[in-house]
Amino acid sequence: MDTSTSSSVFDEVKSVVVATLGIEDRADTLDASTVLLGDLPELDSMAVVELVVALEQRFDIEIDGEDVTAELFETLGGLADHVAAKLR
Repeated sequence: MDTSTSSSVFDEVKSVVVATLGIEDRADTLDASTVLLGDLPELDSMAVVELVVALEQRFDIEIDGEDVTAELFETLGGLADHVAAKLR
């Protein structure tokens, strides 16, 4: 994520993740390498659905059901990269 566009997408994705999961108290500890699935107890199957919907609404994109995999939610940076790719 080199460009300012990518970093702003990252910041917005991070903001959506923090708000959706209610982890404002840990927002400062999240970076691109933060592991989401497995490391954040708040990210259960229902939260994944809520997060997908929140990202779709925030960025006006569609995340296909087949894209919703463990790999997509592996890291915060990977999730932000996927959103950035959808915006191109």
